[in-house]
Amino acid sequence: MPLTGLLITAIMTFIISGISTAMALGLSVMALGAWPIAWVIAFLVILLVMPCVQSLASRRVAPP
Repeated sequence: MPLTGLLITAIMTFIISGISTAMALGLSVMALGAWPIAWVIAFLVILLVMPCVQSLASRRVAPP
């Protein structure tokens, strides 16, 4: 689970932060410096939220 969360948050924050920063400020060195902060926050959130989401999803999906 932590490796999945690591990869998901890395991709998610890179895309979301990149698009929103490029739209607001254009591409810059400052934007690249802000990405690691966004990634750390997203990674911690995914580690806290993923077990709850998996539990809710398993209740809604019938076993094969």
